[in-house]
Amino acid sequence: MLNIRHMTRPELDQLVGWAAREGWNPGLHDAELFWATDPDAFIAADLRGELIGGGAITSYHGDFGFMGFFIVRPEFRGQGLGNMLWHARRDRLLARLHPGASIGMDGVFAMQDYYAKGGFVFSHRNMRFRAEISEPLVTVEVDGQDIVPLASVPFDQVVDYDRSCFPAARATFLSGWVSQPDALALGCRHNGQLSGYGVARLCRHGYKIGPLFADDALAANALFVQLANFAQGGPVFLDAPENNPAAMALVQQHAMVEVFGCARMYLGPAPAIAHERIFGVTTFELG
Repeated sequence: MLNIRHMTRPELDQLVGWAAREGWNPGLHDAELFWATDPDAFIAADLRGELIGGGAITSYHGDFGFMGFFIVRPEFRGQGLGNMLWHARRDRLLARLHPGASIGMDGVFAMQDYYAKGGFVFSHRNMRFRAEISEPLVTVEVDGQDIVPLASVPFDQVVDYDRSCFPAARATFLSGWVSQPDALALGCRHNGQLSGYGVARLCRHGYKIGPLFADDALAANALFVQLANFAQGGPVFLDAPENNPAAMALVQQHAMVEVFGCARMYLGPAPAIAHERIFGVTTFELG
């Protein structure tokens, strides 16, 4: 009998290890940051006491949910166990949310039809791009625009800006994400107003930039250049939404190569967020 239950903290480390073997390239501090955001989000599937799968069902104060980190060990696939786990996670997350709240997910393209049968509707594609930064990139100076350490920006301003690009307030998540070790968090100010921010974090292989939120392409590029230069000497990854033409232009400008992609899907109404500000999503696991 498959036992579906809450995951323990050490089991989350196992799940992150499985994600690394799947090629998902998690951040070095993802497990601790994800757990601090919502420790009740992690669901385990065990068979006769052995952990065989798991996933996250993150609730942002009941206002928005996100399903991610769905993994079943390869030797247990094709037996219907993943199907049981996925539906149990969906139903548990619905029970954690306020009535009418939506759930988002980034699913691999091969599973898109399966998720559609579970009630999810396709919104757009989030594409992972890679670049090798061997020499420092040069940004164009813009009058009135400054790139500053994000820690110098009042945190409530960061939370408010983030809320325009994410379906719910996520101050708990952000407080850890923007201050994590082995990372750089920068803000962009234009004429004294916050016009974007971004984070580059060290992963098992290279760095991922996410989120990358900005008012316009100039601010996004200025942030990207300094974040990429921080990661110089290795690969840099950006998960850019295909429904923002300016984001697609940014990856082309820097000759980034597409290496992976996911379908962003929603159960319930698609959130009203500023898609034109989203140049890089935060994470495929927590949204």
